Amino acid sequence: MPAKNHLNSEQVKKLQQSLKQEENGEIRERILILLLLNDGKTQKEIAKFIGCSLNKICFWCEQVAPDNLESLKDDKMKGNHHKATEKYIEILLETIDKDPQELGYEFGRWSAKRLATYLEEVTGIKLSGSQVWRIISKKKYVYLWSKYSLDHKQDPDKRKAFKEKLEEYLRIEKASPDRLQVWFWDESGFSLRVIRRKTWGKKGHRKKVRGDRRKGRVNVMGAIRYSDKKRFVEFLSKSNSNSFYKVLKLFYQDLISEWVEAGNNREDFTEKGCQIVIVLDNASFHKKQDYIQIITTEMPNIHLEYLPKYSPDYNLIELVWHSAKEYIANRLFKSIEELEVLLHKLLNEGGLVIKWGRKLKNKGNAVITI
Repeated sequence: MPAKNHLNSEQVKKLQQSLKQEENGEIRERILILLLLNDGKTQKEIAKFIGCSLNKICFWCEQVAPDNLESLKDDKMKGNHHKATEKYIEILLETIDKDPQELGYEFGRWSAKRLATYLEEVTGIKLSGSQVWRIISKKKYVYLWSKYSLDHKQDPDKRKAFKEKLEEYLRIEKASPDRLQVWFWDESGFSLRVIRRKTWGKKGHRKKVRGDRRKGRVNVMGAIRYSDKKRFVEFLSKSNSNSFYKVLKLFYQDLISEWVEAGNNREDFTEKGCQIVIVLDNASFHKKQDYIQIITTEMPNIHLEYLPKYSPDYNLIELVWHSAKEYIANRLFKSIEELEVLLHKLLNEGGLVIKWGRKLKNKGNAVITI
């Protein structure tokens, strides 16, 4: 049996370095056995400390050569990927980062089995899906849901120009809120179908929940003011140009009432009231020319600023819709009316508390709170 201080300083340093870097828990345990023996611990003390049998300690004391770390491996470890050459692993990792369609396949994502089949065709080395999975895992890859991105559809120059314009609007609003207000406008829908998030269950068993599809949906249209986060939300049967015009007209009257309550004359709002910039997306019913002309005539203080295409991340109200849907997640509503009552409290009566500093991934991009 090795005695106390049987290792020289170079061997100790090498084993300590390997203990920090080694990924395999069993090998780390065997290195620890050698280091504890070198410190003068008995085999019995080591077995008690590590929590294993004395026979195991005895075996590895005799088996391991301190200058040959390969002796720390057993036959099972040595034989796992004996067919997977360095070139095979290199091609495997290159393949993972490619879209299967680039290589002529019709499926949308790689499974370990599909990778094994493809690599066999390319390299002639046949491995099972589980073997490929183990190789990938050792290379620090994990199998997670992909995040959708709109980057390839966006125009960077238009996004940059819009962001600069928006920042200038917000700067003016902050300096002179009586001159300018910036509102973010959008539509959303809330279904009677229960939104399932996560639920507790025993490890290894996925809990089953009812997946009934229930008919019924509440559509909302509204806006949020950047300066004080005041919200204006209306319920509607469906989103179209006519409903957009009607809700916008109610919104405009609400702002005039706010102006009058501040001690001003209603008749002076058009000339002396603040200008209202509304940031909204490019939905077709937001741009119908007949209604745009009516809006310009009847609501001259309103200026519509359309987002760059595929840029919902610049719309602050997305945080409102997302937070409301998080709040009602896992709740069961008996009727549309019950859902509407709760949404009214959340969206119009201040019942919804929103963390404005958070980043929300929305359709591939993080909502920018600016």
